[in-house]
Amino acid sequence: MSLLARPAVASFAAKAMQRLVLLSRRANGQGAQGSPLDPFPEFPRTIRELTIPTSIAPARAVVYLPASGGDALPPVHVNFHGGGYVMPLTEMDDPFCRYLAAEAGVVVINVDYALAPQHRFPAPPRQAFEVVQWIASHGAEHGWDGSRLSVGGQSAGGGLAAAAARQALEQGGPSIALQVLHYPPLDLAMSARDKRAAVAKPMLRPWMADIFDSAYVPDPRERADRLVSPANPADTADVKGIAPALVITAEFDLLRAEGERYAERLRKAGALVEHHDVPKADHGYDGKDAEKARQAYALIARHVRQATGPGTSAFVE
Repeated sequence: MSLLARPAVASFAAKAMQRLVLLSRRANGQGAQGSPLDPFPEFPRTIRELTIPTSIAPARAVVYLPASGGDALPPVHVNFHGGGYVMPLTEMDDPFCRYLAAEAGVVVINVDYALAPQHRFPAPPRQAFEVVQWIASHGAEHGWDGSRLSVGGQSAGGGLAAAAARQALEQGGPSIALQVLHYPPLDLAMSARDKRAAVAKPMLRPWMADIFDSAYVPDPRERADRLVSPANPADTADVKGIAPALVITAEFDLLRAEGERYAERLRKAGALVEHHDVPKADHGYDGKDAEKARQAYALIARHVRQATGPGTSAFVE
């Protein structure tokens, strides 16, 4: 075990990383409504803030509104940001949320969920599911149609979206029209040091996984849990009936193989809408390459629109 994989060390390092993010945000003058990137200036930011009650902690969320003139009560997409379950990176998804609200015609709720190590597993996936339940049940009073709902996320957010969809399957709802899993971590039971990328130096490194995984799930025995590692062979449950999924992986990503494994599992369960592998791209590519981001976001918007539009349903392979 590396030093960074020790829970106490990982917790200290994770908190230090959180402080650095917050200091950087203040230095750059970014508030809750700001974004470190703005590759899509043509899409306006029409937002309001919301606090969602959960048993874990209140979850702050930023609600992105689509242009008026569409549905009286538009569909809703719940977004969970990335950051290894540790980093406070809600604002990083601002360009994506603006794009999706405009192009898919949905209300996008960008959730500032509970982070590790302050909230370790199983708190974040439980909170994520409670957030989805609340959004599904309180749509009319807040301006969206909770019966036409999709969930998704980038990186760790994709892992939480997968966990929310799994809990919805097990608990009989709420109905999720689509889960969007964008380069997600889906197998923390496998050490990052045993994972292989298509390039010598991928963006995600084993030392990062040591911090993130140990801060989030300190007990290695819990990392095979279905809400953490649905792509691990230890999870053999029948997932037939789970929400249809769009799975997006990146060719050079250290997490590509587990995304592919989960896509195949969903295909066998009749729940795979599409698996798209972004060529010549690494983890988090959409934060660096505006053109690749636009292409991926357009794909997501198309599937969300098809899955949540009135009288439509997603095609499942």
